[in-house]
Amino acid sequence: MSSLGRDFRWLWAGNAAGNMADGVAFVAIPLVATTITTNPTAIAGLALVYSAVRILLVVPVGVVVDRVDRRLLMWLPNVLRGLILLALSLSFAAGVESLLLLYVAFALVGMMEIAADNAAISVLPDLVGPDDLDRANGRIATAQLVADEFVGPPFGGFLFALAVAAPLAATGGLYAAAGLLFLAIPRQPRPAAAEEAAAERPSMWRDAAAGATWIRGQQLLLGLAVTGGLASVAYMMTFSIIVLYATDTLGVTPAGYGLILAVSSLGGLLASTSTARMRQALGYRLLVPGALALGAITMLGLYVTTSPYVAALLLAAYIFHVTVWNICVVSLRQRLVPDAMRGRQNSLFKLSGLLGLVVGAAIAGPIASASGLATPFGIAGLVFVGCAAYTAWLLRTEPGTGEPSSSRRPTSASVRADQRARRMPSDLGAVSTKPIDS
Repeated sequence: MSSLGRDFRWLWAGNAAGNMADGVAFVAIPLVATTITTNPTAIAGLALVYSAVRILLVVPVGVVVDRVDRRLLMWLPNVLRGLILLALSLSFAAGVESLLLLYVAFALVGMMEIAADNAAISVLPDLVGPDDLDRANGRIATAQLVADEFVGPPFGGFLFALAVAAPLAATGGLYAAAGLLFLAIPRQPRPAAAEEAAAERPSMWRDAAAGATWIRGQQLLLGLAVTGGLASVAYMMTFSIIVLYATDTLGVTPAGYGLILAVSSLGGLLASTSTARMRQALGYRLLVPGALALGAITMLGLYVTTSPYVAALLLAAYIFHVTVWNICVVSLRQRLVPDAMRGRQNSLFKLSGLLGLVVGAAIAGPIASASGLATPFGIAGLVFVGCAAYTAWLLRTEPGTGEPSSSRRPTSASVRADQRARRMPSDLGAVSTKPIDS
């Protein structure tokens, strides 16, 4: 990791601590909720609130990321969500157990996460060179997978067994540690003559609209955002019912289901450590549509198989494709989006993915009820076939070499949006994003 520089090491360490906290919270928060209520709707509502807050705030947060010191948006939200969860743990330790408090805390944590994640993605191109972006994103993805999938969840379960408040305190401490690690990164101010900037800066919503107008003129980036949303629909359409598919269609026990998920995570680890080398060998032009084609094969395979062993291998291949896709698309955004637009473009990609997850979750149940548990996998496979063909067309040439893939002439509106962006205080950087959330 030393070849990527000291500043990247601080970013990686802060991300690793935050991912560890996410892994603990993934298991611990629902378990803590069960000590207050056994109402399934009330417990599921935690995830609903968490998602709703992120969808509502993702666009304005992108504008803020483009306006202020990005390091501030990395360390401060992490420290704040750490303090929130530490206060919640003290409340539970004192016997003050409230579902409302849990809801409020979870909503606030979601707000902080959307800001911290966007800022961390936006700042990476300032810390490593363009040729190192795939490798840097791969290392961040490796830490995320290990913390989220292998270490955090069992650690959260162990802490919950000790005391209800213990996982809340640990999660809060890890978020606070992440914030302190991010403080070691040099400041990332948006270059500006402050008073001039305040006088000329447009409203937040006009800035957000300028970001949306800008991407309309970028055929490749707009196409990748649309593809990410469709892929998210396919993902949630299947993974929201996968526990039923595993127990009913594959006939595995709960322990067997957990083992299948553990095996599938190994695919992500392999991808996170090999994507940079594959990109060097194949280029984005072949690797990105190839990853989506692999996703199509895995979904169609799951549609026809009833073998848990085959399903485990297919799910590992599926997570492999997800990780390759995320690393490549994030790195492409970091290469192609101007510094002044990074926060807003990250938000638009995030919004596309979040909306896709909501749509996928909404249609999964009715489709499975009407046509069987395997049907969503078949539909998802066809969606991925279309996505692979579309991205192959988008990436007709390698981005950054030869004729640009987005050969369409920019519209006058996109030119005006880009010109406005160039007048913004933050637009002095060169053209140069976690995730596994596309």
